Amino acid sequence: MARRILLGILIFVNIVLLFRLFWTEHGLFAYLNMRKHQVKLQNQLQEVDARSLDLSREIRRLKSDRNYQEMVIRERMNYVKENEVLYIFSGKVDVPQGAEGDEKKD
Repeated sequence: MARRILLGILIFVNIVLLFRLFWTEHGLFAYLNMRKHQVKLQNQLQEVDARSLDLSREIRRLKSDRNYQEMVIRERMNYVKENEVLYIFSGKVDVPQGAEGDEKKD
């Protein structure tokens, strides 16, 4: 009789331990989720490090390379030299009605 009671208690303890192993906040499934999250964060960190390195290179180049400075100013701020004309085109093309030509109508 005592063996059956002891066996029942041991089975119950094993079931509780098995439950805790898988389904608690410190269990296997939580560990796997945390592992996925860690990999995701490591990838984000690598992307941010690469972006930081690119920005550092650009800053260094802007400080030291006169031609690069001029190129950036001309592209981003639309500056021109003397006797130059700057044409800025919008991305939108106006097509008069009836002049669609080969374009398909929706």
